[in-house]
Amino acid sequence: MDAIDRKILTILQDDATISIAELAERVHLSQTPCWKRIQKLETNGFIVRRVALVSPEKLGLGLTVFVSIETSDHSREWLGKFAETVSALPEVMEFYRMAGDVDYMLRVVVTDMAAYDAFYKRLIETIPLKNVTSRFAMERIKSTTAYQVPALPKP
Repeated sequence: MDAIDRKILTILQDDATISIAELAERVHLSQTPCWKRIQKLETNGFIVRRVALVSPEKLGLGLTVFVSIETSDHSREWLGKFAETVSALPEVMEFYRMAGDVDYMLRVVVTDMAAYDAFYKRLIETIPLKNVTSRFAMERIKSTTAYQVPALPKP
């Protein structure tokens, strides 16, 4: 991956709807080589997918909850069932296995407290958990999907 590929990734993270012509111009390539680079970035897994980012507030999804989960069972079988169950819950936007004092962390987005309570009840009914702690976001100060693309290392 060279500097042009890095610039393409940076631009596409900002606006994936940009035309190939405009993108090619911004990275100083003609359209065909630019398109081939995008295809190669997709083939090599740098570009995973292209999506539209939607405002949760416009959809009435005004409550973001960070859910910390501790478990007593760390078996492969338990994790498989837990991962499958939690991944199937549409309210779960992100799901991580953690190191430290918490075993799993979820980012859950729902309409309101009543919707979260219903989610919570479904969660704790599905599989045994040691402890579930919920933290409610009061304000989103920064939210991005764009990763900083590291510069090429200096020779």
